[in-house]
Amino acid sequence: MDTAIVIENLSKKYKNSRGIEDINIEISKGKIFGFLGPNGSGKTTAMKIMVGLMKADTGDVRINGYSISKDYEQAMKNVGCMIEKIVPFPYLTAYENMKLRGRFYNGLDNREIDKTLNITGLLKYKNEKIKNYSLGMKQRLGIAMAFLANPDILILDEPFNGLDVEGMFQMRKLITNLSKEKNTTFFISSHLIHDIELICEKVGILYDGQLLAVKDTKDILRDYSSLENYYLSEVDINGAS
Repeated sequence: MDTAIVIENLSKKYKNSRGIEDINIEISKGKIFGFLGPNGSGKTTAMKIMVGLMKADTGDVRINGYSISKDYEQAMKNVGCMIEKIVPFPYLTAYENMKLRGRFYNGLDNREIDKTLNITGLLKYKNEKIKNYSLGMKQRLGIAMAFLANPDILILDEPFNGLDVEGMFQMRKLITNLSKEKNTTFFISSHLIHDIELICEKVGILYDGQLLAVKDTKDILRDYSSLENYYLSEVDINGAS
């Protein structure tokens, strides 16, 4: 099976000694990978390096065979991402924000924008200014921006934050459908174990900057009653020592 993302020996240390150390992950095309860990564990640092927002101290990331450090434009050519807080222009509408984002893509028309807003549940609010949006609606807009232009790979940092129960269900369904129908690869970070368990086919546990384990979800649930129990077991054995 073709490989979409390869993370090799990735390390980044800050002055306060926090960061990530020697991260190695490989993700096949069309799979949904869950990066699981508490806030402050280093998930966002790793993902910033993956999309070129930060340089690693050592190691590299290859996306669709291209190195982020050596061939950035090719590596990111078919990648959509949402990293950390969404900061759209608050004085513009959702549609206007999407239109601005669409200028980065050739041949993107208004129908694609409407389609993307529809699947993220924002179409009926597209003419409202972002300053009037709730946190959950802003989160949906960020995800819509990442989905725009139908990328092969989506890298989403905490995509379920701020969503209500219905929104979480719809987002899980959307991610699963894109993976199955369009062979879209997902790299999703979260501290919400239940959502990761429901949609991710492989899980990596990051704790205090260390990658404790990477394992197929089906194998985890064969040996443990839940992903939560597996996570607590790995942290107890490897992370808290």
